[in-house]
Amino acid sequence: MTPFPRPFATGIVFIVVSAFAFGAMAIFARFAYAGGANVTGVLAARFAIAGVLLALLMFATGRSWPRGRALAVCIGMGAVGYVGQAVCFFAALNHASAGLVALLLYAYPTLVVLLSAAFLGERITATKLALLAASFAGLALTLGGGQGTATGIALGLAAAAFYSVYIVIGARELKDTDALGSTTVVCLSAAVVLALSALVTQPRFPGAAWGWAAIAAIAVVSTVVSILAFFAGLKRVGPAVASIVSTLEPVVTVALAWLVLGESLTALQLAGGALVLACAALLARSR
Repeated sequence: MTPFPRPFATGIVFIVVSAFAFGAMAIFARFAYAGGANVTGVLAARFAIAGVLLALLMFATGRSWPRGRALAVCIGMGAVGYVGQAVCFFAALNHASAGLVALLLYAYPTLVVLLSAAFLGERITATKLALLAASFAGLALTLGGGQGTATGIALGLAAAAFYSVYIVIGARELKDTDALGSTTVVCLSAAVVLALSALVTQPRFPGAAWGWAAIAAIAVVSTVVSILAFFAGLKRVGPAVASIVSTLEPVVTVALAWLVLGESLTALQLAGGALVLACAALLARSR
């Protein structure tokens, strides 16, 4: 059997690191909440820390910043898309288990295929239609176990919807823009919006050092490290393989929620989640 080329294997490792870093975010959030923080406080601190670190990296490496229309799109994506997705995701964690929220977020590949067909002119083949139908069936099984309130489920699906629109707009408007520069502007824009919202929403921050450590982990590990590792892997393996390997993210969340938080999902939900992730991987490969 021929071994993988070294750059490809290294790229896989980077994507796996990114998946573990992002998959741990829901667990860190639970600890931040236990330390006294609320959604606004966690997100304001997360994007402020991550945005500053990414901006310092941009200056240190001399990367080019988005300009003109691309800059305006990045600002809009951060101020509306990323903030909307993050608020829905982190709020959902207050109403549903971390594992269920992570699985619900992975409805986004299905939504991306539908939105790409509607707005980017991508063709939906018979194979894609079958995968879309199977994905919706898996989602129905995932929701059938009752491990979350209706509010938590709605917020989890809303996070997937925001993320889907974010991806489609990025694919359409930012295909010739440096990915790290775009992400930095997105994070900084989100930080500004959340800082302004903090003036009227009364954010709460942790009252203990370990709560701040959880927020720092969200910003550094689950944002900066996950983004940089993903870009490093993407360059070596391409978008299709990167998307498929990234389906490890909810698996990591479910495993950590069980090990660290004592959460569990029913056999029906696990079966549905596995079907959703399998369809996500196959849809990514078909694209």
